[in-house]
Amino acid sequence: MPGTSSLEAKKRRVERALHGEQLTMQVFLGLLLVHLPPGKVLMSLDRTTWEHGESPLNLLVLGAVVYGDKIPLVWIAFDHTGNSDTRVRMWLVLKLLSALPATRWKGLVADRAFIEAEWLRFLRRQGIRRAVRIGKDTILDDLRADEWFDDLRLGQFRMIVQKTCVFGEWMRVVATRSPAGDLVTITTDFGVWETWRLYKCRWSVECTFGSLKSRGFDLERTGVTQSKRLEGLFGLLTLAWLSCLRISIWRQLSQAIRVLAHGRKAVSMVRYGAEWLRNALRWGPDGLAEILWILIAPFPRQERLEVKLSPT
Repeated sequence: MPGTSSLEAKKRRVERALHGEQLTMQVFLGLLLVHLPPGKVLMSLDRTTWEHGESPLNLLVLGAVVYGDKIPLVWIAFDHTGNSDTRVRMWLVLKLLSALPATRWKGLVADRAFIEAEWLRFLRRQGIRRAVRIGKDTILDDLRADEWFDDLRLGQFRMIVQKTCVFGEWMRVVATRSPAGDLVTITTDFGVWETWRLYKCRWSVECTFGSLKSRGFDLERTGVTQSKRLEGLFGLLTLAWLSCLRISIWRQLSQAIRVLAHGRKAVSMVRYGAEWLRNALRWGPDGLAEILWILIAPFPRQERLEVKLSPT
């Protein structure tokens, strides 16, 4: 930070910024939305929890799936463990809809923790297509889900031919088995293959939460437990994380991440951008103007990078 004040004074300025009320959800949302690529974007709803001492920390996050990661867009912190209330989920969706209309949403994917009649009905009324996992004990036309798909083998995909009443909503039901053999049943507004392709994107949230929490930015070590302050801190980390991802996407257009002999990438997308950004800020000041331009520009269409990195 510029200025001749002491290091302690500068630290207090940062603390006051975190404790202030200027870091509102509306401010973060405006800074994040400008980065979304053009066209329709898939949304994902998830929560992440951890503990600081005896204080439970719980964040419910609604975000966009972009380039294999989830960009948090709106979130809310709780001071308790357990699932969120339906009204809170509705509030998050409406908050995002106020800035990003449903016509920009490809749909919404969510885990079985977010399944109930009022929630599914709300999404339909908002014009949002759904792909939500349901439990194996969910009743579908007088049969449990695991009874419908009892003989389903690993690697198979199956759909109930006609739409089925799921918690009062007439929807398609698609099922497969995970590599561990667990039954994965999804109630959906999409076809079989598109449902599975989109729902797999939900697991991208693990990469995002991993970068923000246990790896990289190490959010789990924070001593901030007050809900509003935690939301502000999460927003600042999201902006920093997004900068690394944005630089990574830009770099891959000219130099893709190296793939190791076992088929995995040498580094994650976010780390690839973070390492290059740190190096440029420290040793390449001549390129800062270009970096700043990249950081304020939206993501390119995802198809552009897929074509660039294809073997042909």
